[in-house]
Amino acid sequence: MARTIAIANQKGGVGKTTTAINLAAALAEKGKKVLMIDTDPQGNATSGFGIDKEALENTVYELLLGYCKPEDCIQKEVLENLDILPANINLTGAEIELLDMDQKEYLLKEAVKDLRRSYDFMIIDCPPSLNILTINALTSAEGVIVPIQCEYYALEGLSQLILTIKLIKKSLNPKLKIDGVVFTMYDSRTNLSTDVVENVRSNLKQHIYSSIIPRNIRLAEAPSHGEPITVYDSHCAGADAYRALADEIIAKGAK
Repeated sequence: MARTIAIANQKGGVGKTTTAINLAAALAEKGKKVLMIDTDPQGNATSGFGIDKEALENTVYELLLGYCKPEDCIQKEVLENLDILPANINLTGAEIELLDMDQKEYLLKEAVKDLRRSYDFMIIDCPPSLNILTINALTSAEGVIVPIQCEYYALEGLSQLILTIKLIKKSLNPKLKIDGVVFTMYDSRTNLSTDVVENVRSNLKQHIYSSIIPRNIRLAEAPSHGEPITVYDSHCAGADAYRALADEIIAKGAK
């Protein structure tokens, strides 16, 4: 059965989608069968794998509203061992349309429940806001990974996200927990990045992954080429960092 992990942070620009894309790709590279689920209307996790999101007939939007089945919208073998449930701008409308639906918080969970036995991991890229789509993602997941950028406002909004996760755990998904925090955009040349890491480690009562994602130009370039970093530049520091993160997650699940 798949471990379902949501990548969430309502603060934009923290490397959330970059982490979702490259963690999924690194897990697949290690031989794990992965389903990437894009629940962000921007569809960046979809285009980040080279899929023309505007040309798609069926996406997560159609799946949530019951217009299609999972097999109708899954993009198979985008990479070896990696399939994608894609998204595009149509998903924006779902935020309104889902509000009047029964059990609206469980629509994604119900839609993908039969897929769980076909994968080792499901990685969900959440929107950068705490809306009904994020709630659906968190209701579907067992774990949450929170990317935090190495900057002074790193913890801004994190308390609200943690509170939201606690509320969803209490009322909708008792299995949900924060798997850990991962630092992104780390610049070893600056004292700021080092200070932020030490400050967060001292003050945050959550698991913090040892793997730190560096600020890396190749990581920034990869999405525009429609490739994860493990494909775009397999030997760069960013690719190595996401492989190390994948190793930690695999090991954590094996315990």
